[in-house]
Amino acid sequence: MRKPLMRIPYTDLLPSPTIHPPSATSLSGAVSALQNFFSAPPPRGLPPSTVVLTGAGLSVASGLADYRGVNGTYRVNKTYRPIYYHEFLENHEARKRYWARSFLGWTTLAKAKPNAGHYAVRDLRELGVVSRVITQNVDSFHPRAHPRIPTLELHGYLRATNELARLNPAWADFLREVIASGALETEDPDERRRRGIRTNPDGDVDLPDAPYTTFRYPACPTCLASPPRLADGSQVRVEVDGEGAWKKPSSGGILKPAVVMFGESIPSGVKHAVEEAIDGAGRLLVLGTSLATYSAWRLAKRAKDRGMPIAIVNVGGVRGEEAFFTDLDPNQTGTQGVRAEASIQELLPALVDVMQRSTPKRGQEQSPAILHQPDGASVFKDMMS
Repeated sequence: MRKPLMRIPYTDLLPSPTIHPPSATSLSGAVSALQNFFSAPPPRGLPPSTVVLTGAGLSVASGLADYRGVNGTYRVNKTYRPIYYHEFLENHEARKRYWARSFLGWTTLAKAKPNAGHYAVRDLRELGVVSRVITQNVDSFHPRAHPRIPTLELHGYLRATNELARLNPAWADFLREVIASGALETEDPDERRRRGIRTNPDGDVDLPDAPYTTFRYPACPTCLASPPRLADGSQVRVEVDGEGAWKKPSSGGILKPAVVMFGESIPSGVKHAVEEAIDGAGRLLVLGTSLATYSAWRLAKRAKDRGMPIAIVNVGGVRGEEAFFTDLDPNQTGTQGVRAEASIQELLPALVDVMQRSTPKRGQEQSPAILHQPDGASVFKDMMS
C-alpha cells in the first residue's frame, strides 16, 4: 500500500514581521540594533558567544533558489515538491528522476560561490562575537567562506559524482548543450521558464517531459563489495549492469546522497551536536530562514527557552516568530532581541564595518576542528548509502 505523502509545511506566505526595535526598519537602524545586540552582556551569566543559524535565504545572492522567499520555489513553481525519503528508498523510478535532476543542477551549484553575507559571518568571528554556525543549507558555502568557524551542516551536504556522466553519456551531451545555450547562466526565473527549465533549491533542475526513466545511477560501492545482512540474517542482493549501474532485482545497495531528505530523521550525532552548540552560546543570530522546518525551529525555541537573546534577519515572515519577541521591553534598543527585514548582503557587511571601526580584532588563534566533511578525490568519498 502506498504511503500517504506528508504535508510540506508553510508553503504559503507567512505573516509580515513586526520589526524590533522599531528603528531597525532602516539599514542604519538595523545596524545599530545588531551592534547593541552583540555588545550587551548575555543574561543570567550565559556565555558571551553567539551561534548563527542560517537558511536558504542567505545563498540567494549566490544565485541559488530558496524555498519560501518572495520568489522562492514554493511561490513560482506551485507543482514542485521535494522527493520524500521513503520514495527514494522504495522506488527505482523516483531515484532515476532524483539523480537525473541533480545531475543537471550540479553545474549551477558547483559554479556558485559564497557571497558577502557568508564572509561577513567570518568577519564577525574575527571580531570575537560568533563562535560557530549551524546551517540548513547543503551548498557548503559556510566552510568555504570561513573554515576557521566550526560549521554544523544540519541537513547534510551535496557533492558531485562523475559516475553519473559516465553512466549517462546522452544526458552528459544534453547537459553540455544546455550549458552552451546559456540556459543555466541566467538568474531570471522567467527566462529559465521560457527555455523550459525550472531551477529549484538544493541543486534540482526540472525539465518537463524529460526521459527520466532512461537515467542510470551507480550502486553503493561498499554494499557492492560486501553486501550487508538484514535483521533476519539474510544477505542483501546487490546487482549492477555491465557498466556498474544499479539494477533490479537488487534488494539493497542503494546509493544515497549525503543530504537529509524530506521525511528523514536528522542523524542523532548531528542532532546532539547542534543542541550542544545552542547550549554553549549566549545569543542566537538567525539569518535567511523562515524556520519552517521543525529541525531548525526547535533550535530557536531551545535558545528562547534558555533565555538567549535572539536576532532574526530575514526578508518575509518567520514561523511563530512572535513567541521569540513577546517579552521584549518596548524601549529596548536591540540588547534583548532584534527583528530586521533587510538584505543580509547589505546589512551584515555594514554591521561589520561599524564594528571593525569601534572594536579591535581578536587574535588569530586556531579554532576547534570544523564539523564538516571535506571534499574528497574519490567519486564516492562524500556519498553515503
